[in-house]
Amino acid sequence: MIVRKNIFRTSTSSTSTPSDDKPLVPFAGPLLEASLVRREKRFLVWVNRDGKELCIHSNNTGAMFGLMTPGSSVLASHSSNPKRKLAYTQEAVFCSAAGCWVGVNTQMPNRLLAAAFACDRLPFAAGYTTLRTEVVREQSRFDALAQGDGLKNLWIECKNVTMVEDDMACFPDARSDRGRKHLLELMDVVACGERAAMFYLVQRGDGHCFGPADCIDPDYARLFWQAIDRGVEMYPYRALVTRNGVFLQEALSLACRPR
Repeated sequence: MIVRKNIFRTSTSSTSTPSDDKPLVPFAGPLLEASLVRREKRFLVWVNRDGKELCIHSNNTGAMFGLMTPGSSVLASHSSNPKRKLAYTQEAVFCSAAGCWVGVNTQMPNRLLAAAFACDRLPFAAGYTTLRTEVVREQSRFDALAQGDGLKNLWIECKNVTMVEDDMACFPDARSDRGRKHLLELMDVVACGERAAMFYLVQRGDGHCFGPADCIDPDYARLFWQAIDRGVEMYPYRALVTRNGVFLQEALSLACRPR
């Protein structure tokens, strides 16, 4: 898949607001809004709508701390694929403590990255003209590869962030062997003379900075700071989740590095 970027656009603003014409990534079709009943076996979520229970799919394998409270409002998108066992996919949960919708679909960062690149909304990718997704490099598959004439290849991995502790957005919310593997692979990219970046999409509005969740996965946190030392670029962005879709907002600063 190739996303072509409008290189003649003069603005590289990374913000969008609900007053824009539409979200950067609109939700497809009308959403199901229901009340959370329970989560089951990680990939199954039961909801209640008008007194009837319905099972929907969740692609989020994380712990989703504070988001699985029974009675919370859930948004789910509908798939027109008749072969799907479950027609609905969980998109967001309303978190009362944060006072906002929290996006839990782990595919959203990839979709938003592509959409933001296509309309020149990512300053760190300025000058790059194409973005390919799911690109193989040696024995690894990366979420995206940005390329442009005279520029180093830019390899990108995307992560969805739903956890906030003490005003800091954190990743991961469960131990992540896959996440640690990605950091090691990105360090190898830099060692080979190319650019490498992590794109963290914070799908909630109450995190004011970003950092690795060392209390959850200290090994990931150690590799996160090591990756920065090795030249891997870290780009956490806040997203605004609404019933219509997801808006890209500002880049977040990194938390202070532990001594």
